[in-house]
Amino acid sequence: MLIIPPEPRAEPGCEHLDDGELVARFEALAIPPEAFRHREHVRLACAMLRGADFGEAAVRFRRALRRFTAAAGAPEKYHETLTWAYLALVAQRMACDPAAITSKQLVARHPDLVDHRGGAMARYYDLAAITASPLARAMFVLPGPWQ
Repeated sequence: MLIIPPEPRAEPGCEHLDDGELVARFEALAIPPEAFRHREHVRLACAMLRGADFGEAAVRFRRALRRFTAAAGAPEKYHETLTWAYLALVAQRMACDPAAITSKQLVARHPDLVDHRGGAMARYYDLAAITASPLARAMFVLPGPWQ
């Protein structure tokens, strides 16, 4: 009797990708939308920000994310305020924790970055309000009483 081993299963998400592979595959639109969760957003931000000028890396990230959501048929999912706010927060954590060399290390050392409901961003924004706001989706808005 011939026994055929099962096909290896792909890991969910992008956890198996190192930072360079994550950026390359994302920019090539080679990551399925269902595999690109909040954790991957944070890891990608870290990977793109590492060793780069903040403004240039942020624009690169923004451009790539808008292209990704459009290719996925969901351009309305892009959120300007959350994108810029998370980029700034990730950059700050990276600057304050230089021992976190990779994106995987950063999210392991700062799990509040990947808690998109009650984590780091919830200290600055009412997440339900900011997510529902057409203004905040279209342009960056500062935290404040308008929420």
